[in-house]
Amino acid sequence: MDRKKVLVVDDQVGIRVLLVEVFTTEGYETYQAANGKAALKIVRDKRPDLVLLDMKIPGMDGLEILKQIKGIDPSIKVIMMTAYGELAMIRQATDLGALMHFTKPFDIDEMRLAVNHELNKPTDRMKAGS
Repeated sequence: MDRKKVLVVDDQVGIRVLLVEVFTTEGYETYQAANGKAALKIVRDKRPDLVLLDMKIPGMDGLEILKQIKGIDPSIKVIMMTAYGELAMIRQATDLGALMHFTKPFDIDEMRLAVNHELNKPTDRMKAGS
């Protein structure tokens, strides 16, 4: 079976390295991007199953990246990360299809559990085949 793919998009290298390490250890194929342009190229080329996306990224904000990800493939799951408790932006991200958000600094175990939960849910395709 193919390994699930996780893309980490954050302009802070420390957060990217930490999350890539955690999710590689969990058995996922991981990718990372420091900006929206790189993230969207990976989304188009690799079709990750889930994207961990920072809301505040220089050049293209998280909401714009989220819109474009959903435009490329609406089935890609997106979890937002933010250092800012901006309720309006979080609400907008949810309206655009984000599953949930984590406020930085987040609990890495909570993030790991949320990602594992989302990626190991039976999909409609799998349920139909059983």
